[in-house]
Amino acid sequence: MKKILLTGAGGFVGSRICQQWQGKYELCTLPRGFLRTADEASVRQVIQFEHPDIILHMAAISDTGYCTQHPAEAYRANVELPVWLAKAARQVGAKLVAFSSDQIYAGVKQTGPLPETLDVHPANVYGQYKLEAEQQVLALCPDSVHLRAAWMYDLPGYGLPIRGNLPLNLLRAALKGESVRFSRNDHRGVTYVRQVIENLEPAMELPGGVYNFGSGNAGDMVCTARQFAEALGVTVQIEEDTWHRNLVMDTAKLERFGIRFDTTQQGIRRCLRDYGLAKE
Repeated sequence: MKKILLTGAGGFVGSRICQQWQGKYELCTLPRGFLRTADEASVRQVIQFEHPDIILHMAAISDTGYCTQHPAEAYRANVELPVWLAKAARQVGAKLVAFSSDQIYAGVKQTGPLPETLDVHPANVYGQYKLEAEQQVLALCPDSVHLRAAWMYDLPGYGLPIRGNLPLNLLRAALKGESVRFSRNDHRGVTYVRQVIENLEPAMELPGGVYNFGSGNAGDMVCTARQFAEALGVTVQIEEDTWHRNLVMDTAKLERFGIRFDTTQQGIRRCLRDYGLAKE
């Protein structure tokens, strides 16, 4: 049984990994709050003690606004910490698999699905730091795997942490009688978190490199929000805006290794089936 050291085990994705992989792997986690104050020596000491086969790095400061307001704290969490883990992984012979972000594509003017080979200059601090982490870690550990994840969601349940996401935002707006605003010129994939975790298992075996990792989406976010609201069976006022963004990722590279995601629209239907909420 492979031993996996998981960072961010108490977070949105990490907590679901712990639930879904129970009994499949020997999972070890870090003490709550450890990474907020740990230095490089402490991180290395833990990795050496646990001696995992795989380090699955989920911990991050992912709030784009917070990263802009607190760049030093965000740099430590999103660049320095992955570099420390990479050095420790190299020392013990562990494979490092780290979550990156579709925010690396923020500011891209190109339309259509975006490949990993695109020359990018992220428009926000979070994306800039994630790109720098990819580059520095790959220089240290060429066999490390970096998964550029899309916006993820789940429904409340299982007693696990939940945070703002597309279906939850729509449900809350419908309950409160509030409107939500999306742009006709905003394009991004929205991914069901449980499929992310399902696909993460084969992703741990990928050759080193960067991979787009999430659902595609042929529609804009106004259309997508309306499709999700219809699938959820709620009525919500959706106001249209015009600002531009394209974060839709081309997953052809990932698919060459047999790893495929549902489309954004297929994903919400799968999610509702999992929760017994699908319309007959």
